[in-house]
Amino acid sequence: MPPELDGILRSVVQDRCDAIVVFPDTSMFKMVDRISSFAIDAKLPTVSGWGRFAEKGLLLTYGPNLHELYRSLGRYVDRVLRGTKPSELPVELPTKFELVINLKTAKALGLTVPRTLLATADQMVE
Repeated sequence: MPPELDGILRSVVQDRCDAIVVFPDTSMFKMVDRISSFAIDAKLPTVSGWGRFAEKGLLLTYGPNLHELYRSLGRYVDRVLRGTKPSELPVELPTKFELVINLKTAKALGLTVPRTLLATADQMVE
């Protein structure tokens, strides 16, 4: 965990931020437990782009379905192994996105998640 994280989190409170956006990458995933704990204590909603972040305590995530992306990567590897030049492969954008809501975190923050949002969620963490 980077030593400057605690200072950054203190500045979030000092600057009276309304929410925290956590960039979805592996280095942030290593810190998500600390960030989610801080955010709940500070009563700040959190959002990110990978479902696993909500499973670890962030309020909600909306982003590409990582399992689907990995399947797509597998198809790319298959094509390369069968002789297709990587430069000939088309760029593919994610086609399946997922909304994950952590209801335990919402409750800890004193938030009521609207039914319409719950109805569209792909997964709810309780």
